[in-house]
Formats: sequence, C-alpha cells, structure tokens
Amino acid sequence: MGAFPLSTEGKPASKRTKRLVLGGIALFILSLFVFFSPMLGLVKHTFNYLPYYGPKETVLVERDGKMVVDTIFAQVPSFSFTDQYGRPFTDKDVEGKIVIADFFFTRCQTICPRMSAHMQQLQIMLKDDAFDDVVFLSHSVDPEHDTPEVLDRYARDLEADSTRWKFLTGNALDIYRIGNTGYLLSALEDSTSAEQFVHDGRFVLVDRQRHIRGYYDGTEANGVNELAGDLKMLLKEEKIIARDAAKAKQ
Repeated sequence: MGAFPLSTEGKPASKRTKRLVLGGIALFILSLFVFFSPMLGLVKHTFNYLPYYGPKETVLVERDGKMVVDTIFAQVPSFSFTDQYGRPFTDKDVEGKIVIADFFFTRCQTICPRMSAHMQQLQIMLKDDAFDDVVFLSHSVDPEHDTPEVLDRYARDLEADSTRWKFLTGNALDIYRIGNTGYLLSALEDSTSAEQFVHDGRFVLVDRQRHIRGYYDGTEANGVNELAGDLKMLLKEEKIIARDAAKAKQ
C-alpha cells in the first residue's frame, strides 16, 4: 500500500498559537481602554513640569491658616542696558514675559554666527499668536565695540523682529554680572582667549516669574528644537497652574 501525506486540515491549534491569539485580544482591549479612558475620566494623565535651575531656599509660609513648607527658587535679577536703537532697556520691559536669552559679540567668528542663525530660526518657529509673550535677549560681551549702531546693523542682517528680539549693550561689568550670577552662564573678557572674550554657547529659558527653566545648546539645531518643545510645555504648565488656582478659590 502506497504512502500518503498526512493532511493538516482539522488539526488542533498549537498552544503557542492560542497564546498569540489571546495575547492579541488582550492587547486590543487594553488599547481601547487607554484610548477611551481619558474621555471617560477613568485615567488621570500626569504632567511633567520643567525643572528649576539655580540655588533654592526652603521656607515656612502660612496658607489657609496653616504653616506649610515652600520653596523659593532663584530669579534673574534686575538689569539696565541699552538696546540696538540706543534706548534704555530694563527688566521692567520684560515684566510678565517669557525670556530666551544668550550671550554673544558681533566680532565673534567661532560659535556666535551659528548661535545667531539658530536664534533667527527660533524667532521664525515661534511666529505665532501663542508666543506673543516670548522675547529674545542677546547680550554683547564686547560692549565697547558693540555700540547700538553696530548692534542695529547686526540685527538687520539677521532680519530680527525688533519688537521681540533685543540686542543689548551697556556697562561690561553689569553684562558679565548678569551672565555669571543671573543667568548662570559664563560671560567675561579673557585676554588668554584667541577672540579676547569667553561666553557660553547655550540659550536660557526664563519663565514669567524670572526663574530659569532650561538650558539648550545654541550651536546645534537639536538644542533649538528642544527649546521650542520645552517652551510649549511651559505654556501648558502655566495653564494648568492657573486652572488649579481657579479651582482652589471656588
């Protein structure tokens, strides 16, 4: 009698196949739960707030008749400089604003051109009504050379929006002080440097309360994209805080 191949029709499914099918069903049900649960209020998504940078102090304060522990974060101090139009520019001019700051000088041939180009891109990326309260402050670490007239030409070459992007000059010691102790960035004159000045290549994100909330590599496109993403998070954070404060008053 000849040999015949065995038919696989009607053969019971293997245990492995059953596990895969059951796993697929479970994964499908889980995905439906994750998708619909926020709508049904079953899951409360958490929001990660941006960090605070700089020294901080823990204090006791009274709230609703109770003493609670609170944290006081460092703030960028007051300042008084001159903008590219020769007009006084102080911390009062950015009160209630979100600030993106950096330090540069117009004669710089190393990192400054890349930083300025990236700040220009950032200005374009944030050209939307949602970012109306965002201002850019570029401080010159070479104020003796970078007069308002020089800064104005530099700003024009970058097609800077003069209402939002300010190029600042002034007393050198004041600029170095606001850089080193205010924004916590290196900014100084250095005769040992090939270009005579040393400054940080990072951009700084400062919230409306003058707290530093982020540092970003101003020489790389990735740093600019990260800053833009964190800025959106900061705006969302403000909405959450305002909403919670309104609920607390009810």
